[in-house]
Order: sequence, then C-alpha cells, then structure tokens
Amino acid sequence: MLLLPQRIWLSTRTIEAGTEYGGNMNFEDFIISVAPQYQGFARSINDYMLQNGCALKITTAKNGYVVSYQHTARKRVVMNFVFRKKGLVARIYGDHVGDYPDFLEALPDSMRNSISEAPSCKRFNDPPKCNSKCVGYVFSLGNAQYQKCRYSCFMFDVSDESIPFITAHIEKELAARQAQCDGGRAGFLL
Repeated sequence: MLLLPQRIWLSTRTIEAGTEYGGNMNFEDFIISVAPQYQGFARSINDYMLQNGCALKITTAKNGYVVSYQHTARKRVVMNFVFRKKGLVARIYGDHVGDYPDFLEALPDSMRNSISEAPSCKRFNDPPKCNSKCVGYVFSLGNAQYQKCRYSCFMFDVSDESIPFITAHIEKELAARQAQCDGGRAGFLL
C-alpha cells in the first residue's frame, strides 16, 4: 500500500460566540468531536482518501468542523464531513453519478428519500439565483428524473445503515474521477 504525503490546509473561523479554534487544527481535533461509534468510519474514509491522492482541508463552520477531500488531479472536492444539528453528515459531490446509475437504485429508502427531498438545482430554471460554481446533477432514481443541486443532493446522515453505502459511493466517485484523469471517458458532469 502506497501512502502519500498528507496535505492539510488550515483556517480558522468563529464557530459560536466566544469560541474560536486556533491555527493548529488537525484531523484528531475533528475526530474527538465525532460520536465514538462513527470515529472508526471517519478514520477509514480519511485513510482511503489520502491513500488515493486526495488533499485534506479542515475548516470550521457554524456547527463544527468541515473536513474536505479534494481530488488533486481534478482540483475538485470529492466529499466532505460536516456537522448538522443531528450529527455527522457526509456530503458527496457525485459529479459522475451517471457512471454508476445502478448504485443509486440499491440505496436504502432513507438515503433515497434524502436525495429526492434535496432541493432542485436553480441553475436549470433561474441561473442568476444559483451559485456560479454549481453545475447541478441530472439523473434518474426509480421512475423519477431529477435535476438536483450539487451542494445538497448527496448529503447523508452518518448512521450504521448508511455507512456501507456512503463508503461505496465515495469509492465509485473517486474511481470515476481517476478514470477520467487516466484518459477514460468523460464523466456526467454538466
């Protein structure tokens, strides 16, 4: 197994009134804020992303840390961990969702519902109201066709049920991006 050097960018921002994290944030600072039953999962994703050439970036936001993994060859974030009131959430940027349509059909109902309830991409209906970096995703799930926002489409609560599917989704997305870098066919990114 080839271990690549870990690349970490650090930044600080106030999380809540009177609480500010210093410039020495690292992955261990994040891990101690993760529920104990999900720390092993977060560590395994971190190891997998770093071993597959992704750069790690740790920042803070209103509800806690944001841990992002950027594909170094494509310069786009593959996934990040964020905190919401419910707990740890994995956000996957499924730029190549069209390369693995059968995978979406195999997701448990809770994850399929999360996708269907995510907001539609404004870029398709009213481009000035959308983030200029959002390109949106067009895909089918079940009998429905979706046009979803890239920033909220694949946001899954980390749970015992979702962990194997989050892991598989990350593996599929990273493999599709690598294939594109290696001269494979272009992805489904709009």
